[in-house]
Amino acid sequence: MQTQTLERLESNVRTYSRSFPVVFTKAKNARLTDEEGREYIDFLAGAGTLNYGHNNPHLKQALLDYLDSDGIVHGLDFWTAAKRDYLETLEEVILKPRGLEYKVHLPGPTGTNAVEAAIRLARVAQGRHNIVTFTNGFHGVTMGALATTGNRKFREATGGIPLQGSAFMPYDGYLGKNADSLDYFEKLLGDNSSGLDLPAAVIVETVQGEGGINVAGLEWLKRLERICRDNDILLIVDDIQAGCGRTGKFFSFEHAGIKPDIVTNSKSLSGFGLPFAHVLMRPDLDKWKPGQYNGTFRGFNLAFATAAAAMRQYWRDDTFERDVQRKGRVVEDRFQKIAAWISEQGVPASERGRGLMRGIDVGSGELADKITAKAFEKGLVIETSGQAGEVVKCLCPLTIPDEDLLKGLDILEESVKEVVA
Repeated sequence: MQTQTLERLESNVRTYSRSFPVVFTKAKNARLTDEEGREYIDFLAGAGTLNYGHNNPHLKQALLDYLDSDGIVHGLDFWTAAKRDYLETLEEVILKPRGLEYKVHLPGPTGTNAVEAAIRLARVAQGRHNIVTFTNGFHGVTMGALATTGNRKFREATGGIPLQGSAFMPYDGYLGKNADSLDYFEKLLGDNSSGLDLPAAVIVETVQGEGGINVAGLEWLKRLERICRDNDILLIVDDIQAGCGRTGKFFSFEHAGIKPDIVTNSKSLSGFGLPFAHVLMRPDLDKWKPGQYNGTFRGFNLAFATAAAAMRQYWRDDTFERDVQRKGRVVEDRFQKIAAWISEQGVPASERGRGLMRGIDVGSGELADKITAKAFEKGLVIETSGQAGEVVKCLCPLTIPDEDLLKGLDILEESVKEVVA
């Protein structure tokens, strides 16, 4: 396998190619193929970017049809037929059935672009600077988003430039099972000497992906919403990894029945792995002046076409989400059994997650790396997350066939038993 050119020319910043050092040539749904013809089951799915699988045929056809029609590919923020179709489909298929009314901001195409736009909008709309974020949160690596990201590895990459404008609070469970971390937040808000500047907004992930598949309780999320409402603080839900069906609902916050003021989506929003992001905002929060938040790639017409196709194909009723929830229960049950076996060997382990966003905490990044490396040897692509990489993390395509799902779980279990035994 020829990797010399790649190793010689690509920056040291690369990560995934270190864990999976092969040259991939093609992919279909939940399977990847390398240039030697070996197949791998994919439990990574572009870190949650390929919820509908690799080269989804419905979305591919929509893309090919659009290209064949000589539709607009790049148009700044011109009005295009593809944009109109996307917005109308989003409203009719996703927003209206959920009782949501949002305006749509199309920033740059990545998740961190969406977070930057969301927190900047909150500051403009509220006339306040402070953004409350949470321990173990990950919101991106551009400067504004990085200020709300907890992991020291990413924060230290600024080269010493101070990160400002955010205050960290303990996430649900961070202080232990018997402590409600929102007691602390509410105490600080009610104390004029706490040192906490009244926030413009709170930004939160309902399930922390990079943070280690930490799951916020539904009552915790409801209380967080109430605190924000009572204190004139905007609630931003970062649904970049947990959204687009990953937890078993299109929006991860649906499980809690809350209605954020601002929502960020990216990753699987295009449905086809095309870079695409949007910010959803309450209509009265749209305080932007024309061109105040700018960028060359504001919206991506190819992504409009595939995103609209994905919504029409999978979200017109609850059939798809019920199947995702079913598969999530399969993974949950198997992960619980694997975690229990690991614990029986004297290594404390636990399962966590929601829907098909699940993980096994094995307590050690070194051990988790050994497990995922062994799994790759056996034909499974799966990654780790958490502050020390201690969580083996499943983000398989939501469309994965049961046969591939079960085979992938078998490989993971075999790998665990070989490494831990």
